[in-house]
Amino acid sequence: MNPFVTPVLLGGVLAAVHEAGQCILDARTRPRRIRHKGRIDLVTETDLASEALLKERLGALLPGADFMAEESAASRVPGELTWIIDPLDGTTNFAHGLPVVAVSVGLWRAGEPVLGVVAVPVLGETFHAVRGQGAFLNGEPIAVSATDRPVDALVATGFPYSVAGDMEHIMGPMSRVLPATRGLRRMGAAAADLAYVACGRLDAFYEIRLKPWDTTAGWLLVEEAGGRVTRFDPEVPYTPGAPSILASNGRLHGAVAALVLGDGPDLRE
Repeated sequence: MNPFVTPVLLGGVLAAVHEAGQCILDARTRPRRIRHKGRIDLVTETDLASEALLKERLGALLPGADFMAEESAASRVPGELTWIIDPLDGTTNFAHGLPVVAVSVGLWRAGEPVLGVVAVPVLGETFHAVRGQGAFLNGEPIAVSATDRPVDALVATGFPYSVAGDMEHIMGPMSRVLPATRGLRRMGAAAADLAYVACGRLDAFYEIRLKPWDTTAGWLLVEEAGGRVTRFDPEVPYTPGAPSILASNGRLHGAVAALVLGDGPDLRE
């Protein structure tokens, strides 16, 4: 059991995430106001509204906690007690009307995630995990898959906004993973990818250059569902904002790591 994450705190976080998800659902039927943070990096007024709502609700639950939220983060290094928030993961999907968008809230305490919630509101799904208490989908326990051969595995990946400069680090792993597995998917929302590994829909997920708000909640989901999370090098622990992440059901971890790495480095620094 985790004595810090009380039922009252968990209930408050789930309620806040549900409210943020409803904000996203309501906005899907309205014209979208979109601006560019980078060449292909988008932000909408819904990202900003969801983040403001979450910070207000979560701030009331733990008044002493810091925030690291995608649209307002001043640092990518969490403090002793930090809410790590992606208010709308998959903004490009949202801007194009695709359903795989997520709200991700992780609570970082004393060097590790202790609470994680990922909601995919368009699909009516909310995943949550508490350190030491397992992982759940809409209140029901979930577990990673039992797949133990790459040829039977469905793997997901994603592409960084730095895609033009990272082509070798994208195409190299893809050229090895795709022919060696049952298939390769690209959802466009890393929080959802990690949640899908946790519940066994995906057997593994890998990506480069993700931010702490993309991964913190999903990282805990995978571990509490029985899986494993590292950098591409399976001997190197994952940390928030590390340049690469590999999440799997555990049984496939070494084999997928070997495919992703090939003969190259983990990631050019």
